Amino acid sequence: MASEAMDLDEPVRQGRGDGSASNNIIINNNNNNNNNNSSSNDVSSAKLAAMQTATKATAVRSIEGWIVMVTNVHEEADEEAIHDKFGEFGEIRNVHLNLDRRTGYVKGYALIEYTTLEEARAAIDGANNTDLLGQTVKVDFAFVRPPPGKATNNTRPGGGGGGAARGSNRGARSGRSRSRSPGAGRDD
Repeated sequence: MASEAMDLDEPVRQGRGDGSASNNIIINNNNNNNNNNSSSNDVSSAKLAAMQTATKATAVRSIEGWIVMVTNVHEEADEEAIHDKFGEFGEIRNVHLNLDRRTGYVKGYALIEYTTLEEARAAIDGANNTDLLGQTVKVDFAFVRPPPGKATNNTRPGGGGGGAARGSNRGARSGRSRSRSPGAGRDD
């Protein structure tokens, strides 16, 4: 595959993982011999700017589309109110309003799926800090990568967490049996 010429504008990602540099191999597919290099850099920088959030995190596309999260949604909002407010920014593929089981009211957030990045960005720019049923809603991308240089609590690229480290003594017998009472069977 490396020997074949490919005419794609964007890099192809190979490998598994979250897209971090340690997990993926990026193959650059520009075969234009620097004839159009400045315009392709302008396009990629414009796309990158559209993917930036207010905190400089980079938006990530879900499998099916670009997901926008709306917070501080009024408890009596319904899908029709969401469609009326956000339909003007582009075609809405899906709306998810999570309901509280006990009360039956909206929990306070909505997830809206758009097909293109431009529609999602238009919704974020146009509806953030606006009024919906008497409450000011906040709108941003639902899935983001942290900004470069922001350290996370774990040292593994790509997340993880949860479970014990290799070589730990978790689950092994460590000094006392778990079936005994704390004071029973001591060898003092």
